[in-house]
Formats: sequence, structure tokens, C-alpha cells
Amino acid sequence: MKKRIQLNGIIIFLAVFLLVLFPFKFLRIADNHSDDIVEILGLSFILFGQLLRISSRGYKSEQSLSGHSLVQDGPYSFVRNPMYLGIIITGLGVVLMLFKWWVVGIFITFFLIRYVSLIVNEEKMLIAHFGKDYLSYLKKVPRICPNLYSLFNRDIAEYLPLKISWIKKEIVSVLAVLFIVFIVEFWEQLGKGGLKTFFLEFMPFAIVVVLFCLMSILLAKRYENLTKKIKNTK
Repeated sequence: MKKRIQLNGIIIFLAVFLLVLFPFKFLRIADNHSDDIVEILGLSFILFGQLLRISSRGYKSEQSLSGHSLVQDGPYSFVRNPMYLGIIITGLGVVLMLFKWWVVGIFITFFLIRYVSLIVNEEKMLIAHFGKDYLSYLKKVPRICPNLYSLFNRDIAEYLPLKISWIKKEIVSVLAVLFIVFIVEFWEQLGKGGLKTFFLEFMPFAIVVVLFCLMSILLAKRYENLTKKIKNTK
């Protein structure tokens, strides 16, 4: 895990270094209404990706019994790697919000190189550890692309559980991502129209963030009620 964090840190540093050296090669300066909509969509992707990552990590930490139990429900009932899916969604959100379209190709290529072999190796370890249980789970649940149709037939609290305590543990990383994104956006808007333009265009972003905060609270309350209901039926 430590090596993975170190490698990710090096990759992020190199990406920021290239961005500082060649900002206009990579950044997309929004100059029309459609670009503004894409940026708002990108922010929504970032927030949802972080929400999925928090849900997956928090749920696994409570249900896995320190790695001794195979988690097959919650976020792990619609994909086997929900945390990686959260990373993909967050990364695509950053690209949509800040970068030129061709950077999507770079991001997807990077993800395939960085994570596919990692996922395959992790699955081999899980097969060795859990045996037939994991092989059965592997056949039922897709690796990283969910069956969207099945999600609409279930309570969202079942596959996207959330607790406020989980959010508190991850809040620093979430705020760090948002801070970096908004700093780059601030710099772009200053070059385009100054502070007035930035504050006018910042309002839709602020509304999206507030809506996601409210949605997170509702999801946490929904999961709390679902948990109580399950306990009462036992």
C-alpha cells in the first residue's frame, strides 16, 4: 500500500509539473455556454466519484473484519472494484472540468496502464485467499462496469451506503481535490475576465457542491434507517 501511495504521489507531481510548464497545452478555457455546462458536469463527476470512493472504503472497513471476510454487498454488490470506479469517475470529472478533450485519451490510457494489472493481481490474491467464494462472486458481479439496469430496481442505500463518520475520515482528501480544481479554475477565469467573471461563474459550482452535501446527508440518513430496519427484522 505504501509503495502504491508513493507511486501515485510521483505521478501527481509529474502531472502538476507538466501543467505548470505548459498550461495552455492542456487546459481548456471555457468561452461559451456549452463549456460551462461541461464544467458543471465535470464537478458533479468529481463529487460523485469521491462519494463512491468514501462509501466503498468505509463499508469495506466495517464489513471485511480486517480482511478475513469477503465483502459482497453494499457498493461491492454492483462492481467488484467500486473504489477504482470512484477514481475513474473523479478523474474524468477533473478532465471535463479543466482540460482539453484529448486529455481524456491520456487519462484512460494512464488508468489502464496503472490499474488493470493491479486489479488482476489483487483478484489472484483474493482467489487464493477466499477460493470458491470469490470465484462465485467473480461470476455474479462485474469487475468495474456496473449493470445500470439492476441499480434502478434497488434502494440506493443498499448499494451506496454512507455514514457521516466515513465522510469525516476522508474530508481532507475530498477538500484537497476541490481546492486544486478551484484554484486552477480561478486562474483560468482571472485570465479570461477577472474576479467579476470568476465569482459570477463560481455560483453554479457552489450550488452543485451544496446539493451534493445535502444528498450525502440524505444518503447517510437513508442508510441509518435501512440498518435499523434490518436489525428490527432479525
